[in-house]
Amino acid sequence: MTGRRLTSLLTHVTTAAAGASLLAGCGVLPGATGGSREPVTVMTWAPDQTRATNMPGMPAMAQTYARWVNAGGGIDGHELRVLTCNEQNTTAGAAACARRAVREKAVAVVGSYSQNGRAFMAPLEAAGIPYIGGYGIAEDEFTSPLSYPVNGGVAALVAGHGMQLAGSCDRVSLVRPDTTAGDRLPELLDSGLHKASHRGAVDIPAQEDAAEYTEPADRARSRAGGEKGCVTAVLGERTQTFFDSFRRLPGQQEEKRDKDSVRISSVLGSVDQPVIDRTGGPHSPFEGAFVTGWYPEAGDKSWAPMRKVIQEYAFADNRVDPADAGVQTTWIAYTVLKEVIESLQQDTITAEDISHSLDRGERIDTGGLTPSLRWKYEDMLGAPGFTRIVNREVTFQVVRQGRLVAQKPGFVDVGETVLSAP
Repeated sequence: MTGRRLTSLLTHVTTAAAGASLLAGCGVLPGATGGSREPVTVMTWAPDQTRATNMPGMPAMAQTYARWVNAGGGIDGHELRVLTCNEQNTTAGAAACARRAVREKAVAVVGSYSQNGRAFMAPLEAAGIPYIGGYGIAEDEFTSPLSYPVNGGVAALVAGHGMQLAGSCDRVSLVRPDTTAGDRLPELLDSGLHKASHRGAVDIPAQEDAAEYTEPADRARSRAGGEKGCVTAVLGERTQTFFDSFRRLPGQQEEKRDKDSVRISSVLGSVDQPVIDRTGGPHSPFEGAFVTGWYPEAGDKSWAPMRKVIQEYAFADNRVDPADAGVQTTWIAYTVLKEVIESLQQDTITAEDISHSLDRGERIDTGGLTPSLRWKYEDMLGAPGFTRIVNREVTFQVVRQGRLVAQKPGFVDVGETVLSAP
């Protein structure tokens, strides 16, 4: 065999072997389509089947989102793997979910609900795992450098609610959880009321998981007074139970027919369209109620892409209600994740890659569901306890004929109101 023929043969064999090695290791050549990129594992957690607030729609929406993107080839070629966890409304449950996310090498926790911020943020921070689009109920979501909130949390809702009520209510009673998180709510509501030179609300702490609320309901009604008085309750899932007790107070049915009777109100998450539907629609006790939300009303055209995905990929899972605030927040959080991964254009995605991209100022367009989101230092509100708020806008809604509709069009900026809270 001549030297030239031997060289040619060796070149052919070496090239073929290299190609076979690459194919065996990855399935296809690096950079090619069809699954060459590493899967991306994330986690979504929320409490389920507990005595307090439950958010089963959030993990269910995450799984629906994964089915949708994976049917189209994944996110920029990366298969999306979603882990779910029942947070159980306990510190132990939240910490266990966070440790599992670390153990299973999740690159982010996305669209989740937990009041137990200290329990879950410490394990995530130790592992460098970003927390994207939590529900906004825990203060740690707005202080941790690895948290990227998509809304202004309960702080923005309650401060905005004070602004919404100031123009319609002479006296306001606030019924809220007798918890550490609940202790902050009166200050925030008053900051909104004071924007219109309104007196502060009457603070009525109540048990978060009570079976009935007759005593606090009676106190709230009497302290709100009669004409142009308002009772607002921010009790999460138990808000429905509170207003059921309120409705049953002696004389309340007669007062309801009086145009000058006490009016009720709440914030999104404590009252939303599914709650109104379950309690009678147009005949619900929430008819006429004021509600402050983070996002456009559920019927807004901006939600059309989410509704299409739910219709095609939720497979009749009734936990995935497009009008549920937890489902909506999860959709927005996964929108953030998708845009960040697509912007990286890498075969492997790490937790550090995602957090660095967000810290560098990747701007996220949510299709009109929020203002564009960016987490650079200059974008943050910097309010004590809520430093990482970047979306400071809320919507004012009202229940009319059993539907939550806009009381006024567009968003309302509550940034200065949150900043003015003690």
